[in-house]
Amino acid sequence: MIKYKEAINIIKKVSLKLATEKISILDSVNRICDSSIKSTSVSPLHNNTAFDGFAVVAKETKGASLKNLKKLKIIKTIAAGDSPKLNHYSKKSAIEIMTGGLVPKPFDSVLAVEKAKYFPTKEKPTHIILNQEVKKFSFIRFAGEDYKINDLIIRKGEVIQPKHIMALTTLGIRCIKVKKKPKIIFLSTGNEIVNYKFKNISPWQVRNSNNHYFKSFGENLHLNIIDGGIIKDNNPEKLKKILKKLNFSDTDIIVTSGAISAGKFDFIPELINKLGFKKCFKGVSIKPGRPIMLSKLKQKNKLFFGLPGNPISCAAGFRFFVYPLIRKSLGMEAEKKFTAQLINKYSKFKNFTHFVRCFMKINNKGLVQLEVLQGQQSNRIKSFVQANCWGIFPEDKNEFKKGDIINWVPLIPGS
Repeated sequence: MIKYKEAINIIKKVSLKLATEKISILDSVNRICDSSIKSTSVSPLHNNTAFDGFAVVAKETKGASLKNLKKLKIIKTIAAGDSPKLNHYSKKSAIEIMTGGLVPKPFDSVLAVEKAKYFPTKEKPTHIILNQEVKKFSFIRFAGEDYKINDLIIRKGEVIQPKHIMALTTLGIRCIKVKKKPKIIFLSTGNEIVNYKFKNISPWQVRNSNNHYFKSFGENLHLNIIDGGIIKDNNPEKLKKILKKLNFSDTDIIVTSGAISAGKFDFIPELINKLGFKKCFKGVSIKPGRPIMLSKLKQKNKLFFGLPGNPISCAAGFRFFVYPLIRKSLGMEAEKKFTAQLINKYSKFKNFTHFVRCFMKINNKGLVQLEVLQGQQSNRIKSFVQANCWGIFPEDKNEFKKGDIINWVPLIPGS
């Protein structure tokens, strides 16, 4: 049995090599960018106004005051979307301009519409009257002030979000390279597992929750999860056929729950070994989920994860082992952990890392606090439903007291 940190180091080394595909930016939200994307143009493309008003040449307004009025002739009206081309220009001119309108040279400043005095009337003006100077570049948005050529838009390994689509479409970028989604098949094992739709079940039966949790968790992360159904203990041939086809399929990872410990019906470790998988690790000093195992198909870019059958052990296995492997395979950075102050004590075995169902809250002083919930057994689901995060209690201590600083992560990454 190895330490949690050792297992994570192994995961980093055996992560999948996933292909790249080029797709439309409109289909790219929640995909992982495979190469950094830089701007190929500037934004905005041309100087424009940030305010409704009148474009003027600032130096022509110098000396304007209540005692020294300046009169400027209105020669054009420009709205957003209008060409800024001037048919003629003469000194002491102004252009009526709307927000977003392009400012043609030599105009370099904008007088806010509220400060404009009209001549002869506001209804039919031919000129504006200035009783104060206009500061140069007032209300001007400069070409390229937002994005310059080669400015970074999205980093390699970053999750593409709607905010990126705003930038990509503005800059005219239509297609980008993303990582292929890993295809993952999940199967539960056990004679006791039955369809969750069964209304009445025997006391020795258990409704299938792991498949549906795993699939919904994966889909929440926009992964390609396939529900492979249930493998009965007396029918290991079904799993054997699936694993044999792995060589020739587009499946990247097979994940099972149950049948990986040392019991009479725990058939998976022996089966995996016979089918030519190389063991990466089996058994990690964690709670819940100690019997977890990871194997790699020799000479192939395919992986097998065996998770424990208890629901919370299975959930912890996905969160702290399968998910980090997927992040690494997609070229993402390691997930960042948060910290909080513990508000109740917690005890554990010293040499084990514990993943504990907790509730994180922020008190009225702005302090992030972490509460360990009751009912931490791996078969108990209620505390998992009540939790909003996993507290990570490291192996080097066995007693944690109120006020200790603890690492935590959300139940679902990014939530």
